Amino acid sequence: MEHLYEALERSARRNDVPGAQLVVWHGGEAHEFEFGEERHGTGRAVRRDSKVPIGSITKTFTATLLMVLVSDGDVDLDEPVAEYLPEVRQAGGPAAELLTARHLLSHTGGLHSEVASAPDGRSPLAASLLDLLQLPGAGFSYSNTGYALIGSLVEVVTGMTWAEAVRTILLKPLDITCGFTADHTSAHTEPPTASGHTVNHALRLVRPVEQELLSVEAPAGGLAASAADLVELARMHLRPEHGGLDHDLVTAEHLAEMRRPLPAAEPFGLADGWALGLAVFRNGGTCWLGHDGTADGTSCHLRFDPESGTVVALTANSVTGSALWRELLPDLRSAGIDVDERVATVDETPRRPIPRDCTGTYVNGDTAYAVVERGDELHLVVDDEPAARLAVHEGFVFSVTDLANGATGHPGRFLRDPRSGRIDRIQIGGRVAGRLLRDVA
Repeated sequence: MEHLYEALERSARRNDVPGAQLVVWHGGEAHEFEFGEERHGTGRAVRRDSKVPIGSITKTFTATLLMVLVSDGDVDLDEPVAEYLPEVRQAGGPAAELLTARHLLSHTGGLHSEVASAPDGRSPLAASLLDLLQLPGAGFSYSNTGYALIGSLVEVVTGMTWAEAVRTILLKPLDITCGFTADHTSAHTEPPTASGHTVNHALRLVRPVEQELLSVEAPAGGLAASAADLVELARMHLRPEHGGLDHDLVTAEHLAEMRRPLPAAEPFGLADGWALGLAVFRNGGTCWLGHDGTADGTSCHLRFDPESGTVVALTANSVTGSALWRELLPDLRSAGIDVDERVATVDETPRRPIPRDCTGTYVNGDTAYAVVERGDELHLVVDDEPAARLAVHEGFVFSVTDLANGATGHPGRFLRDPRSGRIDRIQIGGRVAGRLLRDVA
């Protein structure tokens, strides 16, 4: 295992990552490695307990917190959330009586990716319920809005803020201390968090950035944690002989429920399946679970295999941390930890000519994805900013190449209306966007 520090340092330097933590739990013991600085140029070293904004891995903490309430009998996963949240019923529409906590935890609620703006004074969450992408339970579309609703549900049931509840009900019993990055919890930050960083490879510039997160979105991405903290959370799912934590927070049955993929949750290109607050990654006969997270200028990764009792956690305080993660996978494999993931590309030859029925504008809440022809290529423009080159393959699956750096991203797909046969949606980065009506004629 000791060669992993050299691999971590080498890859971090190559990718201009100022600081990183890697923890591998295997054979009932932890192997911990830290490199670099919490904030570029300060000389403040990354320590074992340094807290890094973990972005969407916060969702796994929020899901676990809710499962504590489920285990206690305070919440029913399959009861309409309108029974707990009057604003859902007041919003009306199909969400009012169909939307459940199970839908929200598995991203099958049909909600927009981000919490909607509400210029008319309506609450942001209520505004987000007015225009569904699809009916609850119909399919997967990654949604921070869903976890914001879970946060509201936690607050109603516990009588505490989400931050107070996650700290008191989940973190304290597990002896985990996290930082909080959303604006309404900044006064409670304990301890200070490491900075995120942007990177300009061409100019060799590494610049610290501040966290910008609305308080309503905190349950979706508002925690800062160390890699060791992530391992502690994952150990809830391990058996005692593998070093599983001795706790009575969530029953074994409800932990198993968290790990069970939902048939309707097909996160094409993002993972192989989705459970309750956990993504599913299949590698041969091994089923890894976990989550990835990107905050402002950070990239963090968590994987665990309950069968072997292995956990891997990486935190990196740079936007280039995802490249560091990919480069570490072969080194982990050489240490007997095979968390290798399928490369997010499509091998088949692209279709020719360009399928023009794919072009048009697709919308998810306030985000617009425009698929346009540029010469003999299809390009993706996100909110008027050129983003990627798309190559369409058989089955209207497409590979993605970033225009800025040539990196290959998660593949996506165009989806057809089952009645008309027309392409009416796009799924990219796990998010579904519906085609504007003017483009469907």
